[in-house]
Amino acid sequence: MTEAPIPDNASETGALKAADLIRDEARRAPDKPGVYRMYGEDGTCLYVGKARSIKKRILQYAQGRFHTQRIGLMVSLTRSMELVITASETEALLLESSFIKQLKPRFNVVLRDDKSFAELMIRKDHRAPQVRKHRGAHTTPGDYFGPFASTWAVNRTLNTLQKAFLLRSCSDSVYETRTRPCMLHQIKRCSAPCTGLISLEDYAGLVDEASAFLKGKSRAVIARLSDEMSAAAEAMDYEQAARVRDRIRALSAISMENSVSADSVAEADVFALFSEGGQACVQVFFYRGGQNWGGRAYFPRVDKTDTDPEILAAFLGQFYEDKPIPRLILSNVRPHELELLEEAFSLKAERKVEIANPRRGDKLNLVDHALTNAREALGRKMAEGSAQGKILDEVCEAFGLDSRPERIEIYDNAHIQGTNAVGGMVVAGPEGFQKSQYRKFNIKGEDLTPGDDYGMMREVMRRRFGRLVKDEDAGEEVVRPDLLLIDGGAGQLAEVLAVLADLGLDDITAVGVAKGPDRDAGMERFFMPGKPPFMLPLKSPALYYVQRLRDEAHRFANGAHRTRRSMDIKKNPLDEIEGIGPGRKKALLHAFGSAKGVGRASVADLVKVEGINQPMAERIFAFFHPEGR
Repeated sequence: MTEAPIPDNASETGALKAADLIRDEARRAPDKPGVYRMYGEDGTCLYVGKARSIKKRILQYAQGRFHTQRIGLMVSLTRSMELVITASETEALLLESSFIKQLKPRFNVVLRDDKSFAELMIRKDHRAPQVRKHRGAHTTPGDYFGPFASTWAVNRTLNTLQKAFLLRSCSDSVYETRTRPCMLHQIKRCSAPCTGLISLEDYAGLVDEASAFLKGKSRAVIARLSDEMSAAAEAMDYEQAARVRDRIRALSAISMENSVSADSVAEADVFALFSEGGQACVQVFFYRGGQNWGGRAYFPRVDKTDTDPEILAAFLGQFYEDKPIPRLILSNVRPHELELLEEAFSLKAERKVEIANPRRGDKLNLVDHALTNAREALGRKMAEGSAQGKILDEVCEAFGLDSRPERIEIYDNAHIQGTNAVGGMVVAGPEGFQKSQYRKFNIKGEDLTPGDDYGMMREVMRRRFGRLVKDEDAGEEVVRPDLLLIDGGAGQLAEVLAVLADLGLDDITAVGVAKGPDRDAGMERFFMPGKPPFMLPLKSPALYYVQRLRDEAHRFANGAHRTRRSMDIKKNPLDEIEGIGPGRKKALLHAFGSAKGVGRASVADLVKVEGINQPMAERIFAFFHPEGR
């Protein structure tokens, strides 16, 4: 937030007025906990605060000793106050959060764009319980699961429940009037209790399994289904085995962790705050039963004088003003007045609530994961907030270009140990990505050593710019790139420069972009001919722009590689992984339903399978995720 200047005379006059007003309020204020609201000339709320003693807090304002110019401005603009007495400071904290959320005062940390989250509800007031999305109060009898951070997350889980447990989602009126199974039954998403194709007892068993899965007992449910699939296969009931296999596939798609293990967390909300230059991002993730139910980034309105503990404390108070509070809240910052927040949340939830700042183990991994997302989200917001022209000007300055680049080409290669190698070219300019100009290059060089990244880059450059020169010689209209960004360091850049020199195109600026230590975003090193390696300043819009370009090239090249690899694989992909024999293959397929399910699994999921140790899990993961190599 930008601070308004304080006119000298107006400030002094206002401060005197405010001091008299506040002193008068202090005389009548009780020495009790409560909430105070400060209003300006036009009746707009300027600030909401709480105090253990309203009288003492108000007197501090009247004395004119302010920690920051911002607080001085707030006091000088105050023309009236309203006080609310509460039974305790804990109740005052809850009321303060409610007022801030309602009034959005100018001088408070304010949570913006706060929307309710969807939940899943399994009704319990019908003989054939229905599963559906839900928002709002829990007025209908049933089990509620959530929150889900996005519509996509709740829809994905709902679709999975339909595939895996065949629960109905139709309304009661539709259920009562059905005479034959609906389309959802035809596509194997409902067991059709409406027409008696499944008994109500068996349907109740499916409901219980779905509830157990949502409560975090996913591995037990999948293990039972695996046994059921094996039994059906041994009895040569292959249709039943295939149906159970499909259910396992659906469950494994959402039961596995994304990138960190959450097995030790039964119920927790994870918050990570990252602030920079007067802006802040709070990333929230919801974990229930060891499953990540999605996350969302928030950008609260803050002032550059607000500290991280103050920001997070204000954010948490407003965030949970109208949301259910979990038993455990994890954060990377210890919020201001943590004990008071815990007491307030416990009072509201009617059970103990803990706010923890983990230092080791799985919980720290969850917080670090959220912090990475917060840092990147704020970086994207800052980069997107800058005009594209300004960003291109910074790119021009960073790489010594004579003018803004009109066409930037970004190159990346993708392969697995040299097989199915593909080169990708992404094009960007003042109008953003130009997807119609993207090109992929199937690496064909028979003399290349498998995994020779330099040789692959050399072939891509020869084919791309050999064609450009040929088209120019033929008199065709050709647009030369102003800047080449190469995913790689000095070696890849040297190959590119050699090809350009051979073709007489050495006036095109080429830059190598090498990932930093541990592949950390923001630590990239840049390579240019005749210059030592250098880095761009952290939080530089140009740096974030280059990262986005590189990530898009990486995505495009890997997508082209996966397409080519899927066309070449005619047998089970697991057969191609060294060390995977019949026993391990069977265990993996039982655990995840298919090779595709294995490919979606994280290392943490893979090591849970019998016979799969950490090195083997990493080898399997690397096979299906070449971009992580």
